[in-house]
Amino acid sequence: MRPLLIPFALLIASFLMLQANAYFNVTYLNTTVILQNDTSAHVIEVITLFMSNSSVPQYLQYRQAINLTLSNWNNALGTNYLIEHIINPESSISRFTFLPGPVMRNINGSGIAYLTMDYYVGNVTTKHIIAPRKFEYIFNNKVFNFMHTASGQALYPNSKFNIIIPKGAQVVSIYPAPDYPTPSIPGNYTGYTEFSWYSGEPLSKFSFSYILTESLQQEVVNYFSNLFAKFGLIIYILVIIVVIGIVAYLYIKLVFG
Repeated sequence: MRPLLIPFALLIASFLMLQANAYFNVTYLNTTVILQNDTSAHVIEVITLFMSNSSVPQYLQYRQAINLTLSNWNNALGTNYLIEHIINPESSISRFTFLPGPVMRNINGSGIAYLTMDYYVGNVTTKHIIAPRKFEYIFNNKVFNFMHTASGQALYPNSKFNIIIPKGAQVVSIYPAPDYPTPSIPGNYTGYTEFSWYSGEPLSKFSFSYILTESLQQEVVNYFSNLFAKFGLIIYILVIIVVIGIVAYLYIKLVFG
């Protein structure tokens, strides 16, 4: 009987070893905030996920599952990184999509996958008119949802935070100084549109503002867009009345000469 027990014990030990070697690990978080002219932001977050050889089939199974929520994914992967890190209590998140990417295998059989969250958040900046066609945008640091520390929020040790501003915008103030870019003249970020802060950066006193001058064409477009947003129904009714009036006039002229 004892010889029969040895292979069985080895089988159990191998199974336990595989289970012990099965794990997921988030190795990096890259959060990019693309600021829009209407004070909202387009947020793209990419999470780098490492998985052991024996965990790859499990990940593929999760990837094929339908209707898994972010909470389900967090529980399945044993992480809390899968949350929106840019939020606004006064404005809901919209157009949210989540894409768990394919597995890229390493030589030893382990794998890496990129998980992407893509969404829009309102009121990320506050917009003030400071001159004709000139607006100042001030970043709202209350939208952060990163790591909480004794001194306030901070980036995770293995993360990167990026802000992209519209082309032609002029940075007014920025604190703390970004890790990228490094300007030739300290404090002069003229011409740059992307700014990055790396691992562990404190965010409790984060501030960022810039000025954007709209073209005359954009001012006209915005004016009529706002006008239609305010009085859209009334304008629509007036257009219908005018069209009916023209049709009636042509009919009367055609029939009665």
